[in-house]
Amino acid sequence: MPQQILILDFGSQYTQLIARRIRELNVYCEIHPFSSAPDLTEDIRGVVLSGSPCSVRDPEAPHPDLTAYLGRVPVLGVCYGAQLLAHQGGGEVLPATIREYGRARLSRLDEDNPLMRGLISGSQVWMSHGDTIKTLPAGFESIASTPEVDVAAYRIEGQLTYGIQFHPEVTHTTEGKILLRNFVVGICGCDQSWTPEHFVDSMVLALQRTIGEQDQVILGLSGGVDSSVAALLLHRAIGPRLHGIFVNNGLLRQFEYDDVLHSYKDLGLNVRGVDASSEFYAALAGISDPELKRKAIGRTFIEVFDREAQKVDGARWLAQGTIYPDVIESVSVKGPAVTIKSHHNVGGLPDKMNLKVVEPLRALFKDEVREVGEALGLPHPILHRHPFPGPGLGIRILGDITPLKVDLLQRADAIFINGLKEHGLYEKVWQAGVMLLPIQSVGVMGDERTYEQVVALRAVTSVDGMTADWAHLPYEFLAEVSNKIINQVRGINRVVYDISSKPPATIEWE
Repeated sequence: MPQQILILDFGSQYTQLIARRIRELNVYCEIHPFSSAPDLTEDIRGVVLSGSPCSVRDPEAPHPDLTAYLGRVPVLGVCYGAQLLAHQGGGEVLPATIREYGRARLSRLDEDNPLMRGLISGSQVWMSHGDTIKTLPAGFESIASTPEVDVAAYRIEGQLTYGIQFHPEVTHTTEGKILLRNFVVGICGCDQSWTPEHFVDSMVLALQRTIGEQDQVILGLSGGVDSSVAALLLHRAIGPRLHGIFVNNGLLRQFEYDDVLHSYKDLGLNVRGVDASSEFYAALAGISDPELKRKAIGRTFIEVFDREAQKVDGARWLAQGTIYPDVIESVSVKGPAVTIKSHHNVGGLPDKMNLKVVEPLRALFKDEVREVGEALGLPHPILHRHPFPGPGLGIRILGDITPLKVDLLQRADAIFINGLKEHGLYEKVWQAGVMLLPIQSVGVMGDERTYEQVVALRAVTSVDGMTADWAHLPYEFLAEVSNKIINQVRGINRVVYDISSKPPATIEWE
C-alpha cells in the first residue's frame, strides 16, 4: 500500500474536497466513516477529522474514541474535527455569539508553527460554523485568530495534533493548499509519490497478482472514460484474456456504436460489439415512467450481457469501471457500508454469473481517471468525452420510446455536440445533450403552419457532477444551433435552452 492520509468523515459537505486537495499534492488518501475507522497501519502517515453539520454538544453528535491515533500519528481536526478534539480534551465549545460563516481574515498567526509556515497575517479563510471554541483545554495552545474567533487554530503540546475552525480545502481559503501541504508533506512526511504513472505500474502488478494466469475477464464497455481506462489497465496486465463487450442498446448517440468499436480496435483491445437495439425497443414499448424505463433498460442489458458473457470460456472475473465517488457515496456516515448504487455496476450480474468482481479504478476520482488514461495513451476524444447516462437517450426522451423519436433526437443531438466541438466549447462544458420533450408547438415554415416537436438544449459546467451550473454559451452559438436543428431535422420546430442549476434541478431531465 502507498503512504496515505486517513480522512474520518463526520458528514461534512466538504469531505470529498479535502480528499481531492490532498490527492492534488500527489499524496494518496482514503475517506472512511467515523463509525468504521480502520486500525492504524504503517502506511497511514496522518489523520484528518472532517467537518460535520452536527454540534459537538448534540446528544447524537459523533464522538468516536480517537486514542488509537492521537499521539501516534499527526492529526488535523477541521471545523467540527477541531471542536471535537477540544471538547473531548475538556475544553469549552459553545454557540458562537456572532456566527461566522463565509470569508474571514487571520488577524494573528504563529508563523513559526509548522502548520502555519508560509501563511501571512490577513490571509483569507472560509468559515462555516455555529459553535466556537470558547476555552481550550490544558496543554492546547492557540496558533491563529480572526477578529471574531480567538481560537481559529491550535496545537496540542507534546503531539503533532492540530485543530482549525476554518476550511482549508475550499478555494475561498486562499492559502489553504499551503496549510494542507504543511500538514501532509511537512508534518506527516508523505513523499508525494502518488502519480498517474505510479498508479499504473502498481495497479498492473496488483491485477497480475490477483487474476489467475489462465483466468478470463469480462468487461462491459460503454465508450466512456471510466470503462475505457479500466480496459487499458486490464489489457496491460493480462492482454487478450480481457474480453470487452460493447452493447448497442439503440439509445446511443448518432454513429456512436461504430465509432466506439473502431476506436477500441485501434487500441488493440479484444472487444466484441453486440447490436441489441431491437430487444431494448421491444422492452421499452409503451413505457413512459422514467423509473420503469430505467428498470427495463437495466433488465434487458443484464439479459444481453449474460448471454454474451457465457460465450467466453474460462471467465472468472467481471471487471467494472467503478470510481471512488461511487464507493464513498454508497457508504453511510452513521453506519456500515451499503451496496454500491445500482447504476454504477452491472446490477445482479456477479451473483447470477458466479463471477468475482475486479474494480481497478475504485481508488480514483474522475479527474485522476483522466490523468491515468492520459498516461496510458487513451485517445483524446475518449479521454475528454462528456459523461453520458447509462440508460442513454432513453432518459432524454420524455415519454415513451420509439425508433422514430430516437432518430429525431440523435440528429438534433449531433448538431449540438458537433457545434460545441467546432466552436471550441466542448471541453469547456462538463456535460451537454438534447432533451426531446413530450409536447408539440405551433410554428410557421414558409407559408405552411407546422405542429411539431420541441427540444431543449442542456449544457452544464461542473467539477464532479455533484453540483453544476448551466453553461453560459454565447447567444450567437445558440442561435446557430437552433437554426440548424429546425432547418435540418424535420419534425422539430422549436428549440429552448435550459438555464437551471443543480441543485435544485438535476443535469438530466429524467
